[in-house]
Formats: sequence, structure tokens, C-alpha cells
Amino acid sequence: MLKFFSSSPTLGELAVGKDNNFNLLRLLAAFAVLISHSFAMLGQPEPFAASVGKNLGAMAVDIFFVASGFLVGASLIRTQRVGDYLLARALRIFPALWLMLLLTVLVLGAVITTHDANAYFSDWQTWRYLWKNFFLMLGVEFYLPGLFETNLLRGVVNGSLWSMIYELSMYVLLLLSWVIYAYAIRRLTAAIALFIAMLGLGTSVWLLDQFYLLEHFQLLRFTWFFFIGTAYYLLRHQIRLSAKLISVIVVCGVIALAMSGHHFLMLYYLALPYCLFYFAYVPSGKIRSYNRFGDYSYGVYLYAFPIQQTLVLIHPEWSVFGLIVSAAVLTFACAVCSWHWLEQPALAWRKRFLK
Repeated sequence: MLKFFSSSPTLGELAVGKDNNFNLLRLLAAFAVLISHSFAMLGQPEPFAASVGKNLGAMAVDIFFVASGFLVGASLIRTQRVGDYLLARALRIFPALWLMLLLTVLVLGAVITTHDANAYFSDWQTWRYLWKNFFLMLGVEFYLPGLFETNLLRGVVNGSLWSMIYELSMYVLLLLSWVIYAYAIRRLTAAIALFIAMLGLGTSVWLLDQFYLLEHFQLLRFTWFFFIGTAYYLLRHQIRLSAKLISVIVVCGVIALAMSGHHFLMLYYLALPYCLFYFAYVPSGKIRSYNRFGDYSYGVYLYAFPIQQTLVLIHPEWSVFGLIVSAAVLTFACAVCSWHWLEQPALAWRKRFLK
């Protein structure tokens, strides 16, 4: 069995620097969410979703959490600075989010609402949508007055925002776990400190589940994928990325799917992280040239849903393919502008703040 993997590089050997395929994989995942939402907005069944037990968009969001757990965990472990960690997370999430919200409320909403301008801007729901989604930690608001009331997904302005409260919660849980470990390691062995940190993580998840506004299954799902990503970083020098193992996983996936969706999901939860890191680091060459452009995935995720809802409002008779293509073009244009004009400059502000 050891010879089966011995010629394969470890994740630690490959996960050096920023030359990888994460930008491309996350962009594909963001477009997968767009595709999945297109079926839902037109009331069409998504292919394979019923047999697999999970739609394409849900799988894509899982990919985001695994990648985030790995990359964000790596950043915190390398820098070991709480202020830097919080600043980096805030600059990555909030500037683009806030601009999207302002454009949604002040431009899109004002133009397409069925209410007159005075009624729209004097309605408390308009400002509730804005301030509540500005910070997200008090919950997500989906409705603006007079928007998308005739769409199949009635009134939902940006359904993609629901997962972001879980993302922010994972950032807090990661920081808390690291603080507990950093404090314990000064007085105890590494193994005991790690056990205490994991105990603290488990307690924190239980408290969130009991007293916060997160849904039970989704909290457990995202906690698993986020922290398995972090675990892969911690164990990166012991994990070998093998094409042979990928082939075995594919064969097992086909067999499991033939048996039942339940069997497939069992394999999926275990194998998704390994597959993601394999394709993030092993394929190289021309595919890496995508990194010259930018990380457009967050912009696609933010803008896709309201653009799709607007297109459906204007023309309810779209084909699924037509909606996907039209929304993808418009969304990608917004994402490119968001990255080059706001997201990338905001990340550069981090260095200035630290100085």
C-alpha cells in the first residue's frame, strides 16, 4: 500500500506559494451555483440532483468551504496574529459585499420596484435589507419592497447570501480554536493543547447550534468541510496526492451512485476534500496561466442571483440554457469590475494598515 503512494508528491511539497489552481476552481464553483439557481428560478428539475441527493450548487458551496478552511487556516497559522487575521477577513468579505448591496438597493431596487420611489425609499424594509445584510451576523434579509414579486422564487433578491453567515461563523470558530491552542501550548504538550482546542471547537459549535440562528444540519455540514480543509493543511506533509487514488475514488463513486444516493453522499463527504486539493495543486502548465487574470469567484457569487432574478422578471420564458449564458456574461462582467476596481485594491490596503 505504501508503494502505491510513494512516488506521489505530498500536499506540503506542492502547497508552496500561490501558484495553484484555486482561483480557477473557485470560479467554476461560482458558475456552478449560477447554473443550479437557473434551474430553480425556471422551475426545472436539475439533472442528477434527485439521484445524487445533492444539487450542483450545494456541491459548489461545499468546495468553497473546504478551500476556505485550508487557505484561511494556513494564513492564520503562518502569521499567528489576530489583528492581521481579522483585517484580512474583513477586507476580503465586506467591501465587495457592501458595494453589491448599495447597487442592489439604490440602483436595481429603485429602478425595477413596483412601488413608486417615495414608497420604496420610505419603506422600513428597504433599509432593513441594507443594514442587516451589511453585517450578516444578525441574519440575512432576502426581500426588498416590490421586487421580483411575480418570479417563481418570489421576492428573493439575493438567495446566495444565506451561506455567508456560515462562512463568517467558521472564521470566528477557527480564530477561537487557534487562540485556545496558542494559550494551551505554552503550558502543556502539543497533543494535549490540540485536544483542548478541539474540545473548545466542539463546545463552540454546540453553543452556536443551541443559541444562534444557524440551521442545525447546515452548521454541521459547513463545520465539517471547513475544518477538514484546515486539517489537510495541518497534515499536508503526510498527505500524498496520487492520481491512482483519484482513479479509485472515481470508480468507487460510480459504484456508490449505482447503489444509492445515500452511499454516494457517504463517499462524497469523505473524498471531496482530497479531490479538490489534487486538482488544485497537481495539474500544472498552461492551466496556471489563469492566475494572471484575477480571483473573480466572489464577484460571481455576489452578483449572479440578482442578475438572474432580473432577467427572469424581464423575460419569464427563458430556456435554462439561455438564462445560464445570459446571466453568466453579465455576472462575469460585474465580477471582473468588482475584482479590479475594489477587491484587489482592498486587499492591498491590508499592507498599508499593518504598516
